[in-house]
Amino acid sequence: MISADSIVALSSGRLPAGVAVIRISGPQTRFVVETIVGGMVKDRVALLRTFRAPDGTVLDSGLVIFFPGPASFTGEDVAEFHVHGGRAVVARMLETVTGFAGVRHAEAGEFTRRAFLNGKVDLVETEALADLVNAETEAQRRFALRNAEGVQSELYLGWRRRLVHARAMIEAEIDFADEDDVPGAVSETVWPDVGMMIGEIARHIAGFRTAEIIRDGFEVVILGAPNAGKSSLFNALAQRDAAIVTDEPGTTRDLLEVALDLGGLRIRLTDTAGLREAAGKVEAIGIEKARAKADLADLVLLLEDVAKPGDVGSLPGSVPVLRVGTKLDLLDEQAAVAARRHYDLVISILNGAGVDALLAEIGQRAAEAAGNLGDILPSRLRHVELLGEANRHLLRATDGRAIGQELRAEELRLAADRLGRIVGAIDVEDMLDVIFAQFCIGK
Repeated sequence: MISADSIVALSSGRLPAGVAVIRISGPQTRFVVETIVGGMVKDRVALLRTFRAPDGTVLDSGLVIFFPGPASFTGEDVAEFHVHGGRAVVARMLETVTGFAGVRHAEAGEFTRRAFLNGKVDLVETEALADLVNAETEAQRRFALRNAEGVQSELYLGWRRRLVHARAMIEAEIDFADEDDVPGAVSETVWPDVGMMIGEIARHIAGFRTAEIIRDGFEVVILGAPNAGKSSLFNALAQRDAAIVTDEPGTTRDLLEVALDLGGLRIRLTDTAGLREAAGKVEAIGIEKARAKADLADLVLLLEDVAKPGDVGSLPGSVPVLRVGTKLDLLDEQAAVAARRHYDLVISILNGAGVDALLAEIGQRAAEAAGNLGDILPSRLRHVELLGEANRHLLRATDGRAIGQELRAEELRLAADRLGRIVGAIDVEDMLDVIFAQFCIGK
C-alpha cells in the first residue's frame, strides 16, 4: 500500500560535494516546490531559482525541476532541488521540506518501492536498479543496465504468456469438448512447446553461476607453502600493503581479501595461510580456512618458491589450478629456463617479471567464465529457486500418464504463478521489505 505522505531525501552522493540533489515525491510535492521557489514552475524544465523557507529566509540558490505524475520515476509528482553540496545547506533544506505538513524523510528504497507499487518498474527491474547503483565494474554496469531495461523481465513474462495460452487450450478442451469448433486434440498441440520451455528454463538456470561471477566477482585464491611469496604477490596485485610480509613462516593466519578490476570484471583475490603439516593451533585453523576457501574458488594460484619448493599436500580436485613459480630473480639464466618449463608461469615480485602475464591470464580466465555479457541470465538466487519450482511443475504436467487433464492444467497454472512471482505480477508482499532494504536512502 502506498503511503499518503510525501517523502524527501538526499539522492546524490556523500557530502560535502559540489552539488547535492534533494528529491521529493508525493501529493505535497508541487505545493512544497512552489512555496520554496516563490511561484509556479514549468514541467520538466530546469529553472534557476532562489530557495526560501516559508518565513522568507534564504536557504540557497540552484536548479529546481518538477516532474508531474504519472510520467515520473515514482509515478507520483516528483521534484529535485539541485543545491550547493555543503552539509549545512543540505541539512537546512531537508529541515525546511520536512517542516511542511504531510512530508517526511524517506526510508531506504522508498522511492523505488513507490515506483514498483505504481507499476513503473517490476521486481526484476527493481533489483537491477539496486545492482546498477552498486556496480563497480563495467561488466556489472552492463549486466545491471540490460536487466533494468527489462530484457530479463520480458523473458520471464514471455514464458508465462506461453503457459497461459497452453492452459487455455487444455481447459477449452475440457470445458467445451462437445463443441464443433473445439477439436478434441487441441491440447496435444501445446505439449511440444511446454517441453521446449522446460529445456529453455533449465539452460537459463544453468547460467546463474555466470551471473554470480559478473555480480559478485571471479574468486581467485592464492595457496602455497609458508614463504612462497603469497602475501608479496597479494600486495603487488592490490597495489598496497594489505598483508604483512616477513621472513618468518606462518605470518598470514587468516583470510585477506581485495577486489580488483581486470578488463571490466571484478576479481576477488584472497591471500591465505601457508600450507604445511607442522603448525600451531591458531595457524592450523588458518590452514583449514585456506583449504575451505580454495574448494569454493573459481581459480587457485598455487605459488611455489622456485629455489625452495615446498609440499602443500592435496589440492581441490574440481577447481582449476595455475601453478606459479615465484622468486625468479634468485635463479641464474639456465635455472630460469628450466623453471619456465616446469610451471605455468614464473614471476618475481622484486623486479616485476611475469606479473603482467599473470594478471592477463587471470583476466582471460575470468572473461571466459563470465561468457557473453549480452546473455540473459538469472540475477538472483530468488529467481533460480522460483524457476526451479516452475520447471518441476512443468515436468509433472508433461507426464500425462500420471495425472489427468485437469491436474495437468493445474500444474501449468502453478508454473505460471512461479514465473509471475519473479517479476511481481503475483502477490509478493512478503518479499518487498527484503528487496527494498538493499537500497540506499534517496533511491
